[in-house]
Amino acid sequence: MSQNVSPVVKPTGEEAERQAKREAAQQHEQQETRPTGPLHTDHGKTTIEDRVVQKIASIAAREVPGVYAMGNAARRTFNSIAERIPGASANTAGGVNVEKGEQQAAIDVTIVVEYGFSIVEVSQDIRANIISAVERATGLEVIEVNVDVSDVHLPEDDDDTSSDSGRDELK
Repeated sequence: MSQNVSPVVKPTGEEAERQAKREAAQQHEQQETRPTGPLHTDHGKTTIEDRVVQKIASIAAREVPGVYAMGNAARRTFNSIAERIPGASANTAGGVNVEKGEQQAAIDVTIVVEYGFSIVEVSQDIRANIISAVERATGLEVIEVNVDVSDVHLPEDDDDTSSDSGRDELK
């Protein structure tokens, strides 16, 4: 008794190429429809603007003891002028730059450290606080936090300002 078995003929040439392209396209389509992280689900996609990440990172950096101010001297001067104009608001994310993709973010922070604090410890605390806050709030993976210390605030800096204004009043 012989069974009727039809041999399987493997595609060759152009047929094989077309089949390989179809399989690659199907695999690519399946990858695109799969959720790619907490911001991309089967039920929709969430996008987060760069300025949202900037504000979260700025607040997290300001919470660290030893951070006197954010940004370089020009940014701080601009913010102090903006605070005096009625209806204007200072940039709360000043001193923070963000490069953000769909799943990851890299953050640069410029700060002024209070004299007496360890720059190394303040920088480490800033990194830890920013990574924790941004990842918790946004679901983005923070791949790096670069800290640029632009100045050290000395206690006598405050004394000079108050004593100068006191002299002006006495004249």
